[in-house]
Amino acid sequence: MGRKWRSRAVPRAVRDVVNETTASPEGRSFLSLGSNRGDRLGYLVSALQALQVLPDIKVVTLSGIYETEPVGKSDQPWFLNLVVEIGTSLDPESLLYRVQRIERDLGRRRQERWGARTIDVDILCMALFPAWQAARLTLPHPRLAERLFVLIPFAEIAADFHITAWDVPVQQLLKRCPDRHAVRLFLSAPKLWQRMREVPS
Repeated sequence: MGRKWRSRAVPRAVRDVVNETTASPEGRSFLSLGSNRGDRLGYLVSALQALQVLPDIKVVTLSGIYETEPVGKSDQPWFLNLVVEIGTSLDPESLLYRVQRIERDLGRRRQERWGARTIDVDILCMALFPAWQAARLTLPHPRLAERLFVLIPFAEIAADFHITAWDVPVQQLLKRCPDRHAVRLFLSAPKLWQRMREVPS
């Protein structure tokens, strides 16, 4: 059994370091990124840089990166995870196409459920589409409320964001989350922004 996250306090995120203006509240969307194969940090940075250059997506806020115990399949390396707030007017299917293109470009192969992967980009929720059900995508993410590795970085950047499906803000989902897998801060948000500037895109 994993170790319990000992504190519900999360570090303050750095907002709008790259962009001077924030995205409109109506277009707020949140992505979860993870990697546990190869250069984990390198894959995350590359995925973030790929998001930044898309013309219809604006990276607004990054959480820090957390090292997290695997969920669902324990015999694999620990993950690095973070949550990103973006602004976009894309519909969910169009956003899914773009993030899956990033996954493919970074060598993601969907071979085993919960298995190791170079990069994983999940859409958590979209303010313009509080509920979405399609063959390839459900919003909000159906396991959002069950995963500390998602809720801890999510609460770092948007603790008061209201999730319509559960009728509570993110911070309340975190407080009542039953997950006990270990989550520990690996790299703060300011250091992540610095890393992104230093690494050529």
